[in-house]
Amino acid sequence: MKIAVVGLGLIGGSMALVLKQKGFATKVFGVDNQEANTRKALELGIIDEINDLDSAIANSDLIILSAPVSACVTLLPLVLDRVDHQVVLDTGSTKSALLEAVKGHPKRGRYIATHPMWGTEFSGPEAATTDAFTGRANVICNASECDKDALATAEQVYTLLGMYNVYMEGKDHDVHVAYVSHISHITSFALANTVLEKEREENAIFELASAGFESTVRLAKSSPAMWMPIFKQNKENILDVLNEHISQLRKFKSCIEKENWEYLTELMEHANKIKDVLDRKE
Repeated sequence: MKIAVVGLGLIGGSMALVLKQKGFATKVFGVDNQEANTRKALELGIIDEINDLDSAIANSDLIILSAPVSACVTLLPLVLDRVDHQVVLDTGSTKSALLEAVKGHPKRGRYIATHPMWGTEFSGPEAATTDAFTGRANVICNASECDKDALATAEQVYTLLGMYNVYMEGKDHDVHVAYVSHISHITSFALANTVLEKEREENAIFELASAGFESTVRLAKSSPAMWMPIFKQNKENILDVLNEHISQLRKFKSCIEKENWEYLTELMEHANKIKDVLDRKE
């Protein structure tokens, strides 16, 4: 199958590499608005040929949109305008705006709204890897609105990537990812800014940073160009979870101010229950 990847970063690049490795992708066309990305993707063997958008769509059977979500809202209707038999899927972290953008489109059935639940703090084609998706969930949203053959192709793609498919409505997806992904990134960005503001001696950060700090602040290295549009599109859900997070922080602050060590212990013990939730994945 001939594939076009629009947006040659971590996710799109990794998908291309694995699908080529599995023999599913016989040829991969690359599209990116940054020339350096297309050149690097070609050099690394992620893509086989650089195309403009129109040529990539015309030459492909499957189009993967892995550009930032703000760009995809504009791109997706334009791509659907140009498809015939092709299958179109996106990999974005928000879904409601995309689904709304193609509501009623005559080629709506060719589009599959997907979200592979994997990522790192790194970006660009250099970050692409074949050791990425295995054992992770992929969310497919509003599956009932898709053509059956297009849905089957998307399901096959993610099975080949080593993922398992989860199905839900786009609005529900955006609520859930606000809690399990988006708040984690905001917290990491905020913690990094807190440390940078209060700790003026950068050498001290480097010398004293423990594994715990590194893992907590790791996401602060993520690309603002990618995450700002996600926060913008999922604003209401993020504000809801952020208000709860701030409320929890105030409880910890109050316990320490008032030396209420008993309640502080209760808060931490309650937090320990997250282990039960996470252990279900094993």
